[in-house]
Amino acid sequence: MNTMPLPFLINPSAPVPIFQQIADGLRAAIGRGAFPAGSLLPSVRSIAEELGVNPNTVHKAITELERDGLVVAERGRGMVVRPGTRSQARASGDEAVGQHLEAAARLAVVAGVAADRFEQLARRAHVAATKQGAQL
Repeated sequence: MNTMPLPFLINPSAPVPIFQQIADGLRAAIGRGAFPAGSLLPSVRSIAEELGVNPNTVHKAITELERDGLVVAERGRGMVVRPGTRSQARASGDEAVGQHLEAAARLAVVAGVAADRFEQLARRAHVAATKQGAQL
C-alpha cells in the first residue's frame, strides 16, 4: 500500500472543479516522475481521505487518467502508471496550465490589467508557488 503523501493539494475555492484539480495533480506528479511507470497510484479511498473529498470525486479524476491512457487497472493491484506516459503527462500538464492561465487572462482583461502587468503577476505567482512547493 502506498503511504507517501500526495505531491499536491486541492483548492476548494478555485473555479476549477475538484475532480479536475485531482486529475491535474496526479497527471503532473506522473509527469515529474513522482509516480514512475509501473508504480501504483494511491487508492481512491486513501486519496479521498487525504484530500478530504468524496471518493466518487477521486474516482472521476482517476477515470479521466485511465481514459487518457496514463494509468491502467490491474486486477488485484490497483491503478498502475503505464510505461511511456511521462512525456504524455507533461504535455497534458502544459495544457492544464494553459487553461488556467487563459482563465486568469480573461479575468485580467475584465479587470483592466495590462498585458505587461499580467506577465509580472504571473511571474510573481510562479515564484510564490515554487517557494510553497507547487501545491494545487
